[in-house]
Amino acid sequence: MGSAVITARAAATFDPVGRSVATARAFVRDTLQGWGYTDVVDDAVVLTSELVTNAVVHAGTAADVLCLRTEDGVRVEISDHYPEREIPLQSTGPDFGSPDREGGRGLLLCAALASRWGVEYSPAHKHVWFQLDLPDRPVGIRSAGPLLPVGLLPVTDERVRVAVVQIDSLGAIAAWNDDAAYLFGYAADQVVGKQLTDLTAWPQTPGTNTGIADALRLSRWEGSYGIRGADGRTIPVYGSHLRVRDTQGEPSTVCLLVRDYERAVLQSPVRTPVTDAGTESRKTDPFEVFIGSPAPDDLDGLLQRTVERARDMLDADAAFLLLATDDETELEVRATTGLPSARQRFARVPVEAGTGRYGSARMPAVHEDLDAVPGAVPLLGNTGMRSVVTVPLKVEGRLTGSLGVAAEAAGRYSNEEALRLQFAADRIALAVESARLGELERLRRGSLSFLVEASDLLAGTLDRDQTLALMAQMTVPTLATWCAVYTIADQSSDPYLSYVLHEDEELIDGLKALLSKIAPPDPVPAPGARSWSAPSEAAHQAALRTSMRSIGLGDAGSLGAGIRTTLATAAAVGGETVVLPLVARNRVIGMLTLGKPSDDHFRQEILELAEDLSRRAALALDNARLYSERMAISQSLQRSLLPPGLPDVPNVEIEVIYRAAGEGNEVGGDFYDVFPIQDGAYGFAIGDVCGTGPEAAAVTGLARHALRLLAREGFGGPAVLERLNAAILDEGARSRFLTLLYGELWPQEDGSALLKVVCAGHPLPLRLRQDGSVEAAADPQPLLGVIEDLELYEQTVTLDPGDVLLCVTDGVTERREGTRMLGDDGLADVLATCTGLTAGAVAARILRAVERFAADPASDDMAILAMRVPEPQAGRALPGGSADR
Repeated sequence: MGSAVITARAAATFDPVGRSVATARAFVRDTLQGWGYTDVVDDAVVLTSELVTNAVVHAGTAADVLCLRTEDGVRVEISDHYPEREIPLQSTGPDFGSPDREGGRGLLLCAALASRWGVEYSPAHKHVWFQLDLPDRPVGIRSAGPLLPVGLLPVTDERVRVAVVQIDSLGAIAAWNDDAAYLFGYAADQVVGKQLTDLTAWPQTPGTNTGIADALRLSRWEGSYGIRGADGRTIPVYGSHLRVRDTQGEPSTVCLLVRDYERAVLQSPVRTPVTDAGTESRKTDPFEVFIGSPAPDDLDGLLQRTVERARDMLDADAAFLLLATDDETELEVRATTGLPSARQRFARVPVEAGTGRYGSARMPAVHEDLDAVPGAVPLLGNTGMRSVVTVPLKVEGRLTGSLGVAAEAAGRYSNEEALRLQFAADRIALAVESARLGELERLRRGSLSFLVEASDLLAGTLDRDQTLALMAQMTVPTLATWCAVYTIADQSSDPYLSYVLHEDEELIDGLKALLSKIAPPDPVPAPGARSWSAPSEAAHQAALRTSMRSIGLGDAGSLGAGIRTTLATAAAVGGETVVLPLVARNRVIGMLTLGKPSDDHFRQEILELAEDLSRRAALALDNARLYSERMAISQSLQRSLLPPGLPDVPNVEIEVIYRAAGEGNEVGGDFYDVFPIQDGAYGFAIGDVCGTGPEAAAVTGLARHALRLLAREGFGGPAVLERLNAAILDEGARSRFLTLLYGELWPQEDGSALLKVVCAGHPLPLRLRQDGSVEAAADPQPLLGVIEDLELYEQTVTLDPGDVLLCVTDGVTERREGTRMLGDDGLADVLATCTGLTAGAVAARILRAVERFAADPASDDMAILAMRVPEPQAGRALPGGSADR
């Protein structure tokens, strides 16, 4: 900064994500506006956007933004954290290339916009800074209104009083001047320390949800609201708020307040084009005369400005504007002033027919006393308004809305005021319709993006519970304040409350309890949203009963937690509630219920979007149901193919580990079995059917059941396998070849075990002796399911105490990591380390070795069968071998 004195600084760090660029822009804009440097805000925001984009998007690191204020201007520094940056060598001059290329464009902008700029490198950071000097301000005024005759100047009291109120960072009043005490009747010591919100009557701005607390945090704000005076009356004021910060960095807000009719004292002057002296200014635009220039560039701002100007033009107490739906059958409240707008926002009334119809929408109408014609203007019911004038907004003869003003006194308006208001309405109708169409286009684009994202999320799961959760999370808070999903299992079942969500998690339990006590909505298949009043009525009844029980308990702080929960739930569901059917495959499978808090309403566009979402969600929910049913059937059938359990074999430990490849598969092409044949004899088998999945599992069932049947009929090992081979070949085109190790186990009285085995194309069984040596326990023979005439033979193996027989499928030996394979030799090496281990420990060690051999999940089924003859000198009863698989 050279010798410049830094008078303020502000710093922030932004994460390396795309949205950080917009956040950084807002940070710099708010900082400079708060410092009063509006002249250089736009250039600073443009440069910050480019340089932060370079850091968080291109460099992929966090960005540090530092703003430094001096008396002459501002310096902004942006740093990234790229760890391996090449330090540029000194050259003859900077070369930024074409302004159309992406790289280097930020520095090119610095050269074009900044007073000074530079780049500083360090091993771990790159700092890009730019200096923006404030322009020289000529002596005199910067903005001025037109010259007016004295008679047209605004009228004030004998003395203009400007209340100066300072609000601290917590919203409490920190300073209160004498004019504030005069205007509102409170001495400073009565209000200092209190929240400003305790004194304000705030007309929440439609469409922005801006309350007094939000306005106090803005760098600048102007507008009208009310201050409740010491006498209880609400005094309309016009305020100008400025956000400042003291030398310790603590933020506060200075509020300048005057009586609302004296707003010209504070109101920012309307910008008008400067014309040369002696030339006639351009013809005034009637729209700008009414709405002001510049006009708001958003629909909600334009509508709010319209009702405020209409109210002022006819010296009214309230004004309102309604917009027509596309079919002109209903009007929707979009802006009000002087009315409880939060209660009326998006409320809809019919135009032509029905209860509460808005009969005066298509023609100007004057009502001198609403008490004589109650219900003529439904919007004004129970508001205290007596006289009202309404005029239509029309574009090319089509009704697009209605504008009205109202007063608390009767007889205030005549046809003359109606003509004046209609003239103003004609001036703004086209601009309002254009802004409305622009908003609808933005909403439709946003709706398409929302539905595309919702479809992707719903299509990404086949889990029913997760689908229910996604349905609710997509609607809250985007479409509604709370949501409940009812499901219907079948045509004979009643709707069941399956999921409840509220944007305030503390209200979910109370909302669920309330909905559980009332009858669910009727499962009507008719498309579209329909109103459901039961939750609101039940909540109001519960709140009434709770309030009556709480009489005599004192202030709200003494109320029990249950009472507070009931009252909070009543407020949460007290607004409009709608039900949308979930229809899939011509059947109602549930209902999607959406709700708003007290006296709030849904927009028609939101209901249409919710209807689109409900159709997609219904199909996703039904798909999840069908998938769950089929998965349950599949798993039940697969479990029927597994052995019911392992028998207890005297003096022999047996352990089996089985893993089927593929998500949701419990049985594949590999199988095993251990079963009793006759007294003192047991059969065992481990096999591998070609392929995986249901087709292989079918052959698995055939093989396992045939083995048991043939063995118990007294056939020996070779005869059993030869007959099984014939059965497989009889399957014709559905047959699959099969590798199989089959044997008979005969425990002996001397503690050993006699085995007779046939290995038909299967990986050879391995025998582990007590001395750690490993050898094959059988010879290879032809596999099954390929040729008709097989000549098989059995081999006898004796397991001495301490010996282990290991049988596996090729999912173990063919485990791969790149070009490496575990193989028979690798399996033998692992088995050699298992001396002295139990059968269960041997199987577990083999499984761990297989899993550690490769990082990827197994792509083939896998079965491990370990048999061990325990050593008699253990001095304890030998385990029976039954174990969990």
